[in-house]
Amino acid sequence: MKSICVFCGASPGRDPKHIALAIAVGEALADKGHRLVYGGGGLGLMGAVARSANAAGGKVLGIMPEFLAEVEQTLEEVEHIMVQDMHARKIMMYDESDAFIVLPGGIGTLEETIEILSWMRLNLHEKPLVFLDNTGYWDPIIRGLHHTIEEGFAPESFAKDIHSASTAHEALTLIADKIANPNKREPLNIHDKV
Repeated sequence: MKSICVFCGASPGRDPKHIALAIAVGEALADKGHRLVYGGGGLGLMGAVARSANAAGGKVLGIMPEFLAEVEQTLEEVEHIMVQDMHARKIMMYDESDAFIVLPGGIGTLEETIEILSWMRLNLHEKPLVFLDNTGYWDPIIRGLHHTIEEGFAPESFAKDIHSASTAHEALTLIADKIANPNKREPLNIHDKV
């Protein structure tokens, strides 16, 4: 059993395909015997992925900052760990997970994702991360990440860490492959000239 962290919005977004995809991810995690680790909320995509994983018999761990428990409506039916703040939440989500799926979300989802990618860029871990959407939602962000490479602010090797998928099955297949065959890490090197 692997623990897969899902970063996603506490809102449903405007496109109903986002909620449908979150439900499919929860069901796929349970079907594969993986544990879902997530931000602990009961609303939006967070609530959808957790409820579907739980309903399908999967294990779920929510990690919730105490100050957000009422706002994000913690789900009573799944296991939770309450933490003091957002930093503790992110560290625990990282520590409890083997890989990451990024469903559509807002600035909080993006902030969590960029930090995981930054740590990967610094050779601090090899836990794969996959952007998952079926509407093109993450396309501008993925283009932006590649732009950092094109403009010389990230090495060419960083492209090997930028993964995307359009179905839950494809995301989990990518994760399994990357866990079994991690990228060869180059020594950390910061160049002052291009």
